[in-house]
Amino acid sequence: MHSSHLLLEEPIRMASILEPSKASYFPAMTKIVGTLGPKSRSTEAISGCLKAGMSVARFDFSWGDPEYHQETLENLKAAVKSTKKLCAVMLDTVGPELQVVNKRETPISLKADGFVVLTPHVDQEASSDLLPINFDGLAKAVKKGDTIFVGQYLFTGSETTSVWLEVAETKGDDVVCVVKNSATLAGSLFTLHVSQIHIELPTLSEKDKEVISTWGFKNKIDFLSLSYTRHAEDVRQAREFLSKFGDLSQTQIFAKIENVEGLTHFDEILQEADGIILSRGNLGIDLPPEKVFLFQKAALYQCNMVGKPAVVTRVVDSMTDNLRPTRAEATDVANAVLDGSDAILLGAETLRGLYPVETISTVGKICFEAEKVFNQDLYFKKTVKYVGEPMTHLESIASSAVRAAIKVKASVIICFTSSGRAARLIAKYRPTMPVLSVVIPRLKTNQLKWSFTGAFEARQSLIVRGLFPMLADPRHPAESTNATNESVLKVALDHGKMAGVIKSHDRVVVCQKVGDASVVKIIELED
Repeated sequence: MHSSHLLLEEPIRMASILEPSKASYFPAMTKIVGTLGPKSRSTEAISGCLKAGMSVARFDFSWGDPEYHQETLENLKAAVKSTKKLCAVMLDTVGPELQVVNKRETPISLKADGFVVLTPHVDQEASSDLLPINFDGLAKAVKKGDTIFVGQYLFTGSETTSVWLEVAETKGDDVVCVVKNSATLAGSLFTLHVSQIHIELPTLSEKDKEVISTWGFKNKIDFLSLSYTRHAEDVRQAREFLSKFGDLSQTQIFAKIENVEGLTHFDEILQEADGIILSRGNLGIDLPPEKVFLFQKAALYQCNMVGKPAVVTRVVDSMTDNLRPTRAEATDVANAVLDGSDAILLGAETLRGLYPVETISTVGKICFEAEKVFNQDLYFKKTVKYVGEPMTHLESIASSAVRAAIKVKASVIICFTSSGRAARLIAKYRPTMPVLSVVIPRLKTNQLKWSFTGAFEARQSLIVRGLFPMLADPRHPAESTNATNESVLKVALDHGKMAGVIKSHDRVVVCQKVGDASVVKIIELED
């Protein structure tokens, strides 16, 4: 599929740049997380998003009630059924997010060099002189000269919709600020971000716990996006809470790194979390602009080396209102892929943007082109060196499968797995061809009833670069006789042929367990 690989280190023929991108069943190896909202919640709109390449649907509980999100989720299920495209569900917590409450929803104009008071008295009306906020400890947390940013849906970099404030003084519970730029704040809710200040609020709020225990539990969410993760302990506490609700013990926790506090404890958070989301909207405010790219590269490298999915946010903000991204944004998406990102997360672009389907399609096309020049050879050597020797049994099998697939120019790697771990390890080595993860369900019991596992494992690979899952017939165990393995393999090969990634005379690398042994075999397809 990806046979015409170029490297950025090699000269690229200018004519090749003008060749049209080939359409394929797998639009890109890099996954796309789309936030569903007002402009993307109908069955029709979601079907369009799935066909364009969205594989994870994010539900942001910073706004909207559980009933609203349930309606959207039912539409998602209908869209999945009609398009036959798998999609995972991510619940995004609110966390210790500070918000300005504008009950009347009238636009608020702030003028540069004027003064505005931030007050915890939320019963008061928001105006250009007074902004009520949902936190009563701000006056104790800040001091004169501190920076505070306010904006709707966070900060798009547009100085007309977000405002930069500087603390002038504190009066009791109130904080008096100087307005540094003129702006108009519109809507009912604006996020407030205090640069590099610790906010004494729990990472998992009571509202979050209620949503997880009701909406999350009912819908068996695949991922929990833990907003404002600041310490590894935040992840441990969230996992402990999830474990109280049956199936949610299988939910993967993605730590959202949004400020300097999270950045400082990044190593320990990475050890504890199942994946990382680099929330560049807030990070871009906490860090000097010239340091943002450095953190992105360093964080993605660490995630890649330990084989945990990394997700990058805030890439094509301008597509919220426009049909085309800016040149800087298009380059930014490509760089996220070249830096090693597993997935791109779209927020406002799909939530309230005018072109959700076109945005997903455009981002997918850019990812596809960037993957063609990704230096897999260098990446493979770096990963093997990082892992060191002796390798674990599974790591050795995974890296061997990828090396074999590249050497024989295989069109696809097929991996039989029950937990999904083997397939994720193969994907960690970033093969240039898709990895078809055949998840074999396992029978389990809670002593009251029997059930099959597998659906969670299949959907959770939808956020990993290069992994494409399919759920096998539960009558075929992952480690079994040749006869049953051959029949599952045939189903997987037929799936690959139907998807257009496998053709006659192609070579395919298969990774499976036979008895106690793990086997990597190369098969050449006949007519």
